[in-house]
Amino acid sequence: MPSHESIIHSAEQFAKLQLERDPSGHDWWHVHRVRQLALELARSEGADPFICELAALLHDVADEKLNESKEAGLRKVRDWLSDQRIEPEAIRFVMTIIATMSYNGGKNPPMETLEGKVVQDADRLDALGAMGIARTFLYSGFKGQLLHDPDGNFDDLDYRSNRKTAIYHFYEKLLKLKDLLNTDTAKRMAANRHRFMESFLTQFYKEWDMVDYKDELEP
Repeated sequence: MPSHESIIHSAEQFAKLQLERDPSGHDWWHVHRVRQLALELARSEGADPFICELAALLHDVADEKLNESKEAGLRKVRDWLSDQRIEPEAIRFVMTIIATMSYNGGKNPPMETLEGKVVQDADRLDALGAMGIARTFLYSGFKGQLLHDPDGNFDDLDYRSNRKTAIYHFYEKLLKLKDLLNTDTAKRMAANRHRFMESFLTQFYKEWDMVDYKDELEP
């Protein structure tokens, strides 16, 4: 049976191979940040660091946005885990986390394990703050969405619809994440990131409506 260290190294290489050229904001560096956040949360919350790190490394390899379907993505990860000769119980834990952690319009069932809560929180923290803003506009451009449409009504569209705007995504997901986090540590970490997004939106609307142009012209 391979060591945990060798499995993590292999998972890192696999994730890099699959995602390092991804232009949608789900690239290797997103995975790396989620891995680091998951390890920090695992230490603070007392979760199994191996399961958390492995699930964090593999979570976007299976993402339905980057595969033909959710099932195809999960099958890719399950096949890889099986090839590594990992304990069946560890595979079950990791696959359950990955299958459940996506936001999916807030419709996914709650995480059952502490490790799942940790990895989900880590992924959601990277969707907040400056990084969350940057990734939102990167993904929106990747999908060919508009920046903003103040007259648009998108509430009845499917969550995955490309007819929405980048700014709308803040309201359908990002600003809700703070109250959906699982662990106390993640909630504390999210507070400043959430405030930063609110501040960004305040400034965005000022510039969109040109209500602060006089201040900008002052020496």
